[in-house]
Amino acid sequence: MPISVKLRDVAEQMEMLGDESAVYLNKRTGEFVTVTEEDRRALEEPEDSVIVPAWQRELLPKIREALDSDDYLALPDKFEIHEWSIMERFAASVDDEGCSEALSDAIHGSGAFRRFKDTICRLGVEDDWYRFRDRALEEIAAGWLEENGIPFERNAGHSEDTAGGAANGKEA
Repeated sequence: MPISVKLRDVAEQMEMLGDESAVYLNKRTGEFVTVTEEDRRALEEPEDSVIVPAWQRELLPKIREALDSDDYLALPDKFEIHEWSIMERFAASVDDEGCSEALSDAIHGSGAFRRFKDTICRLGVEDDWYRFRDRALEEIAAGWLEENGIPFERNAGHSEDTAGGAANGKEA
């Protein structure tokens, strides 16, 4: 039986995803393994043709296990998370019409992510945005965990069953 993981831990790992990395969850142990493109290249190249630092060489067996074992699953990537859509929903959720419109305007066109971040700071809604984003990531994580039959805890002492406990009461 898989171990119960903390929903917040999964959401935090998703938050740290980059363009050239993926995070894998061991569904038996709850361990996370981050795999970069550099790690993948080091595994694919013959050992003598790539100079791999000692610290990275120590991690390669765990990374290979994450990539090859059925015990590991890749967390949703940035395309599955779709942060632009989360920003759009946040803009629509803001009660102040002027603020909502400014946020909505900020996410269109080139440089949308930078303009959005500048706008939330200028409007003083930065804390609201990060709370909204955290809830959205937790809901994406909860859906992914349920889909993969991995039990999780939403809050300390509150277990979610994998049959649909997180589908109730979505906040984002």
